Amino acid sequence: MLRVTIELLPGGRDAGRKVLATANIGQEKGGALADYCVELHDELLGDVGVGVVREYPRFATTVFDLVVRALAAGLTGGEELPVRPQQVDVSVHRVGDVEYVRLWEIPEPAQSIFRKRVARLPALVIEAESRPKDCAYASIWHRFLAGQ
Repeated sequence: MLRVTIELLPGGRDAGRKVLATANIGQEKGGALADYCVELHDELLGDVGVGVVREYPRFATTVFDLVVRALAAGLTGGEELPVRPQQVDVSVHRVGDVEYVRLWEIPEPAQSIFRKRVARLPALVIEAESRPKDCAYASIWHRFLAGQ
């Protein structure tokens, strides 16, 4: 079995490193044309995909080719890459001088990641909303998108 581990290395250093996701690629059938199964796991979102690479010509290229095809199979069910994702676009709302975003309008997986990041911050309460405590300052959202 191959295990691909994706780690975040803050500042390029091992100190504080964190596993973000793993892919387990197991051989189901050996031989010159082997079959491989893949299971994708995201530490925040859980299991995100499974797939199979069939009749793969072993030893025809580097292991990276198999890994890329297995990742694609886990994401799409085939060996093709999924459509390139678009930038997350969320409407900014305003009450008085306060600009904010509604957390429930943020698409996944950005929503789960952002919720985890803002959980430590004081809650923004917008009484006019149906979910008054489920909002965040737009400035925090924009800094999040910028990688800050």
